[in-house]
Amino acid sequence: MGNQLGNAGLMLINTLIGIYLFILMLRFLLQASGADYYNPMSQSVVKITQPVVQPFQRFLGPVAGRFDLATLAAGFVLKVLSIIAIFMIIGIGMPPLAGVLIAGVAAVLGAILKIYFFALIVMIILSWVAPNASHPGALLVMQLVEPIMAPVRRVIPPLGMIDLSPIVVFIGINLLDGLVVGALTRAAGISGRLVGL
Repeated sequence: MGNQLGNAGLMLINTLIGIYLFILMLRFLLQASGADYYNPMSQSVVKITQPVVQPFQRFLGPVAGRFDLATLAAGFVLKVLSIIAIFMIIGIGMPPLAGVLIAGVAAVLGAILKIYFFALIVMIILSWVAPNASHPGALLVMQLVEPIMAPVRRVIPPLGMIDLSPIVVFIGINLLDGLVVGALTRAAGISGRLVGL
């Protein structure tokens, strides 16, 4: 019984950290894609993440005005510290530092890929049911995915009413997730299930 409660608690901790990491990486991607900063949803993401990002903004600024290193570093450090904390809580002790750092990179990259995956699904649904939606959430999704869709559309233009570019991007996301994130998780030598990877 106690073991089941421990597993449930561990799963809850990993889920909460995963959600917050997801929101941090959403903030990073919104800035990288040049999405509307004054969109109410963008403002909500900034408000939720600012307490964690602010300490990093003192010494890390955006690169090329778009890539917010402070947010990226905050997400990485949050995941690394959570992995160490989980190992300490369950009584294993300090995990190998190299493995923890690799797992942190895998978690950040995995969160970015998940955001694009879900954003593409939302974009496809919106294109069917509300192609001209002006809701702040719909506009934000379009602004988020456009930087990765535009290069693919230049290579594979729409065939009349059929746009094959989302399929190509989905394949790319799955390949990156399986090959890169999977390889990093294995290289970390840490149980992915244990630390929420």
